[in-house]
Amino acid sequence: MAASKCTRLTGDLTRSFLASVDTVLFDCDGVLWRGDEAIPGAPELINKLKQHGKRVFYLTNNSTKTRAAYTEKLGRLGFNAESREVFGTAYCTALYLRDIARMQGKVYLMGGKALSQELGDAGIQHVGSGPDPVTGGFSDWAAIEPDPEVKAVVVGFDEHFSYMKLTRALRYLQDPACLFIATNTDTRLPLEGGRVIPGTGCLVRAVETAAHRNAQIIGKPSSFIYDCVVKECGLDASRTVMVGDRLDTDIQMGSTCGIRTLLTLTGFSTLEDAKSYQQSGSFSLVPDYYVESVSDLLPALSE
Repeated sequence: MAASKCTRLTGDLTRSFLASVDTVLFDCDGVLWRGDEAIPGAPELINKLKQHGKRVFYLTNNSTKTRAAYTEKLGRLGFNAESREVFGTAYCTALYLRDIARMQGKVYLMGGKALSQELGDAGIQHVGSGPDPVTGGFSDWAAIEPDPEVKAVVVGFDEHFSYMKLTRALRYLQDPACLFIATNTDTRLPLEGGRVIPGTGCLVRAVETAAHRNAQIIGKPSSFIYDCVVKECGLDASRTVMVGDRLDTDIQMGSTCGIRTLLTLTGFSTLEDAKSYQQSGSFSLVPDYYVESVSDLLPALSE
């Protein structure tokens, strides 16, 4: 283990660290904002980083917004952002299906409008989005006729998740050739005021349990979302850092991809969590550095 693991960034160390970085990858929820409230100082930090010639990208597991919608939110909260800098799981799921899986046929989608729009923009046909109320009884549910053109099941955040949708997903996934893809496995989504709501991971686990199969994960800690940035924009891993609030997604992904990691304590994971992983030897879940808030980096950019 490197001696610098889980080191707090302050003073001269912050300045030397930022001087060694060209590209900063930011998670969003819990890092730059909570719900619809920006983390104090976060917009100023992003804008200062860009003024100092740093490249900034936004990597989010949240599948409820399109690239365009995220860009709009960033702008509304005071962040200087462009659509090409945003890599959300709705967008990256569409890329995976189109470019990696080379999807032929339809997708059965358990997801909201953003996923539906991104799939549509990528030319991928899909069914299933929206409410699916329970009708009939056991024998009717067991007799559900699948659409023969469906070749993949995609699970994202779905406010209309229901027993009927779970049953349909199981019906499709009984075919071993049917792809099974999930946007992410985050179990909670942080909101303003310290509140949380269940995340997509809760829905993914339900489908995995019913289907007796594991989903291919698009978002962090999978490296695919990082690979999307590399392919579209290019970067030098040795001069890149991942900034996040979750050890099991943001920090794990950074470790997997061989880039430095920075934990901010304004979201999901705590410093005690990181120290516990460090003591147990789970070093891929331990950040290289940590700050109380991303705004702690501002003084090093203001001198």
